[in-house]
This record gives sequence, C-alpha cells and structure tokens, in this order.
Amino acid sequence: MRSGQLAEAGGVHVETLRYYERRGLLESPPRRGSGYREYPAEAVQRLRLIKQAQALGFTLDEIAELLALNPHAAVACGDMEDRVRSKMAELDEKLDALAELRGSLERVLCECCDGRQAQEACPALSPQHDPAPARRR
Repeated sequence: MRSGQLAEAGGVHVETLRYYERRGLLESPPRRGSGYREYPAEAVQRLRLIKQAQALGFTLDEIAELLALNPHAAVACGDMEDRVRSKMAELDEKLDALAELRGSLERVLCECCDGRQAQEACPALSPQHDPAPARRR
C-alpha cells in the first residue's frame, strides 16, 4: 500500500509516517519502479499500535522501546507490565498535582466571591496573595 493509503488507514498525515520512519518506529518501505513507497500490510497494525500507545500516554521514545520487545518472549509480558505500572504511577503523580492546583483555584474563587463589593480590592490580585499550599517534597 502507498503512503497515502497507510496514512488514511492509520488516521495520520503522510508527514507523520515519514517522521515515524526517521525515528525508527516504522521501517522505511521499498520503492516501486515508479518511485512510490510500498508499505506492507503489517504496517497498518504497527501504525495503529503506535497510535494506541500514544493515546495511553507513552512517549515516542517509550514506544520505540516497547516495539523493540519480542512479543513472543516470556519476559516481554513482565517487561510490558513494569512499563505500564510505571506509566500508571506517573499518571497518579499528575492527578495529585492537578488536585492540588484545583484546590488552589477553589481558594482563589472563594476569596473573590466572599461578598465583597465591586469597588473593594480583590484579595486574589494582591501581590502578597499565595493560594497555593506548600509543596510536598
């Protein structure tokens, strides 16, 4: 299949295919006599796997490592499990940080909406104002 067909089947732009080739995520296909790239049918599955891994939060570097695993080896499943657990831990950290940020925004909102008159100064705009809690380390 040609580049445009693969890109359409994978829901990406042709330039994305070329980028993935440069990154080593997709193999560069042989060219026909006409000069067109000819991708094997398996390239659609690989492209969909890349997109699925991205949707799960994996970076392209991490995806390259995942693609390098031998899916037929017994250790690959354990390796994959470790990587997924690590990604879940990263997500938990981000969720905690977002929850803290939301709490800070709620405090600012409460300070702005505590019944002050329109002509009074907004405490949230004060240079001394710090709605964020002390960060845990």
